[in-house]
Amino acid sequence: MEKRELVIIGAGPAGLSAAIYGKRAGLDTLVLEKGRPGGQILTTSRVENYPGIIDGTGTGLADAFRAHAEFFKAEFRSVSVQKLEVRGNEKIITLKDGTEIAAGAVIVASGAYFRKQGCPGEKKYTGMGVSYCAVCDAAFFEDLEVAVIGGGNTAVEEACYLTGFASRVYLIHRRDEFRADRLVVEHALANPKIVPVMDSVLESIEGSDMVEKIMVRNVKTNEMRQIDLSGVFIFIGTLPNAEFLHGLLQTDAGGWIITDDKLQTSVPGIFAAGDVRNTSLRQVVTAAGDGARAAMAAYAYLQH
Repeated sequence: MEKRELVIIGAGPAGLSAAIYGKRAGLDTLVLEKGRPGGQILTTSRVENYPGIIDGTGTGLADAFRAHAEFFKAEFRSVSVQKLEVRGNEKIITLKDGTEIAAGAVIVASGAYFRKQGCPGEKKYTGMGVSYCAVCDAAFFEDLEVAVIGGGNTAVEEACYLTGFASRVYLIHRRDEFRADRLVVEHALANPKIVPVMDSVLESIEGSDMVEKIMVRNVKTNEMRQIDLSGVFIFIGTLPNAEFLHGLLQTDAGGWIITDDKLQTSVPGIFAAGDVRNTSLRQVVTAAGDGARAAMAAYAYLQH
């Protein structure tokens, strides 16, 4: 069985930051990531709230994070983690192909994923008009009308991004006020291509081979409204990428990993960083800080 000092599960900002600090501390560091390193910032068109980055891109920042980790010789492996467990004093990571890796310490930085709406048509039309990533799919909707579902920062920011492609963006939110930050909302509402649809919920997504329309219900009047369009982008929250833990670690009611002030989980030698843990703010800057703290806590654990 392969043995490593530090294994980091996930290569978003938290995992990449942990890799930098782990390698700088002299630890044999392996990063496991099933997709492209970068995490959710890969779906962010514009980054302006990371210190030192006034007007950057998510992909640009992700690439810079990885290049920094590679500069210190962190090893990356493109694999899917199936299970994390403890056997004696070792933490065992089982990969999708059955391969096992024993680690002295583990940092879980697996991030989060987008919540599904669950309405009729969503699953059927995913990839055929329904998307959870504006940066990935916006170009397919050049000069077409689309809808964004949600009222938080992600939804409103993605609606703004889509206006660079779509002819009209319906921004549909179940409340009478957006939950996004005031400046984000002001920026969106100043854009003539964005049409707010308040107090409304998505009831169904319909079409033939591709999305052609949605049905929206006003939560106050119960009135149904049909909106003809070609795309639906859903941004209604996130869930932790923690299925591989199989109940190993203590979590809160939402499934987010609980840690102490040193980012230690309920299992000694296993740490959590970034969006996957129970935290009050999920941003690139907080994830990067988590990664650094978790790596140094893992170093201290391994030394003792």
